[in-house]
Amino acid sequence: MADEGYSSTAWESTDYSDPHASQTPHFGLFQPNSPPLIHESATAPALSSLPVKPSSPPPRSSSDSLGRTSSSRWRDSVPVTIERKDTLSMIPSDAVSLVETSFDENVLRVLCELDCGVPLLLDRIKQSMVSCREASVFFKKRAVLEEEFGKSLQKLARTTSEVYSMNDGKAGSFVGAWQSSMKIHEVMAENRIRFAQRLNEMSDELASLAKEVDKNRKQTKELASRYERALQESELNMEKSRNRLEVSSEELERVLLQKEGESLKDGGLQPKNQGGVAGKRALGKAVAKGGLLLKGKNPGNIQRQEDDIRTRVSNASDLYRKALTDTQAMRQEYFNFQLPRILRALKECADEIDLGTQYHLTRYAFLFESIVLSDGSTLVPVGPEDGIGLKSTIESIDNRADFKIYMQNYAYARGGAAPRGPRREGPAEEGFLPPLPTHGGGAYSAVHANAPIGNGHISQIPDKGRPTFGVDLAEQMARDNVELPAILEKCCAAIEKHGLQSQGIYRISGMARKVASLKERLDKDMDSVNLDSEEWTSDINNVTSVLKMWFRELPDPLLTSTLHQGFVEAAKIENDRLRHIRLHERVNDLPDPNYATLKYFLGHLHKIAEYEAENSMSIQNLAIVFGQTLFGQMIPGNGSFSGHANGGMADAPFQNKAIETILDHYSDIFVDEAEVGA
Repeated sequence: MADEGYSSTAWESTDYSDPHASQTPHFGLFQPNSPPLIHESATAPALSSLPVKPSSPPPRSSSDSLGRTSSSRWRDSVPVTIERKDTLSMIPSDAVSLVETSFDENVLRVLCELDCGVPLLLDRIKQSMVSCREASVFFKKRAVLEEEFGKSLQKLARTTSEVYSMNDGKAGSFVGAWQSSMKIHEVMAENRIRFAQRLNEMSDELASLAKEVDKNRKQTKELASRYERALQESELNMEKSRNRLEVSSEELERVLLQKEGESLKDGGLQPKNQGGVAGKRALGKAVAKGGLLLKGKNPGNIQRQEDDIRTRVSNASDLYRKALTDTQAMRQEYFNFQLPRILRALKECADEIDLGTQYHLTRYAFLFESIVLSDGSTLVPVGPEDGIGLKSTIESIDNRADFKIYMQNYAYARGGAAPRGPRREGPAEEGFLPPLPTHGGGAYSAVHANAPIGNGHISQIPDKGRPTFGVDLAEQMARDNVELPAILEKCCAAIEKHGLQSQGIYRISGMARKVASLKERLDKDMDSVNLDSEEWTSDINNVTSVLKMWFRELPDPLLTSTLHQGFVEAAKIENDRLRHIRLHERVNDLPDPNYATLKYFLGHLHKIAEYEAENSMSIQNLAIVFGQTLFGQMIPGNGSFSGHANGGMADAPFQNKAIETILDHYSDIFVDEAEVGA
């Protein structure tokens, strides 16, 4: 019978401490002179990284307390260690400002007093897991919608922008506003895509949180069940020991009654019986059985039987006393140590998933609010540094200015073509009347009086015999004894004075008739032309068109046909630094007149590019305009160059690249240190 009891050595034989105990300090629950466990406080491991109120005790992991060593049979009969994962580690440390994390000890005391504390917490955790999974599913579905919307809007904006650039739509301010509005839609789409990514992250984190809490719940439930079963088994063993003691005591009483020769009727043990009616009945049955069993036996057998029964009664009494002591100790440990620990672990699981769900819902609300505010600030910026917004972008369209530019370009593009309608002017012998007199002043009338007429007849303009169009650059500079061509200085000065902020300068052409008139006057008597007059400053594009025409009509291009291939080969180099060096070498190989002219003109273009914000002419745009103009175009078949040829288009990208690189490094190529110091 002794093996049915609880050996005191078995309670201390096994150490089921946490394998990570060397890394995590333990805070003892049952120590000498320490308060009961029910007054202890700890935070869950998942919340240990978050700040705790000063009134709370130092944080302690429940996995530490679940794995502590104790002088108890629990460690021998129920060797279970729960390892809880930090499932809220993905929550930033600033979560304390969103969700308050503190462990309520009063709630734990109440739970310890309830008989249904464990099932109550298990059902509560199950409800919390359902809520957490529902939030996770909602975030996932919302992320799918947001991602689909963002990608569709992004694709629509980009496709619309690309298609418009390939179609024959309106130019000018409209195309700028249209492209800007598409950019605004792309920004909104990118915000939605990022919002979808955040929602996916939160959904995955909530799913992981629910999974980990479910795992911890099952482990804690299994541990609680084992503890309860162990206590029930101990109580059952104690009851069995008590029954054995009662049976042995009854047998001893029967032997004693028979030995003393007392009958049931006048038994002397009745006054000593204090067991009440039930005790009398049991004693009567024992005496009756004893009388029958011991009838006819000799005193020696009765004495031996008495000694044997006394020995069994003594053993049964010792076993019952030990079982009673062990059961009381186990019951006390269960209700004072194990049950509060299990309830704490379950309450921490409940708090963990509740706080995690609330945090992610709060984070969702913050992100949703942020995305809506971001869309609003994109459409209606708060400050000028954030842009002008969609409405202001659309209102920036200037239909009148767009039509004026379109009209100028249209007239210039068809200026050289044969007129489709009736002729406006012609010789008097063919019935044409002279033009009506104007009332705009003598200067304007004089200009038109000397202007070329539409049928090619040139009015009588004095010719000084110093032409500049179609004349070799070196010849006209030597003839005029100048360091720079006079037409170049005259036109560049007027353009810098009146056209630095003109939209699309050099890209937009002037009126064909005005350009032809200005060309003739500059070619015959350059000194008499005043480019500061209202006639030319009203549309500076006429001056830029004449200057481009002068470059194109040079017999040998400005960058010379001899060095053309060298410039192209240098422009093909992909390395920026090496391309710059090779082009610098080619520029230094130019003849002196060409070098001086190129230096002056590229300095002028560099100044134009400095006003890119106003005129929209960047270095790249200027390079596209002047690539073939400064290089000329090779005429297929004879290898010569001309500004009016249609061949040589294969080298156009490299010609543009060469001009762009030279403009980018203008100071390095042309400006000496001495000039900079001066």
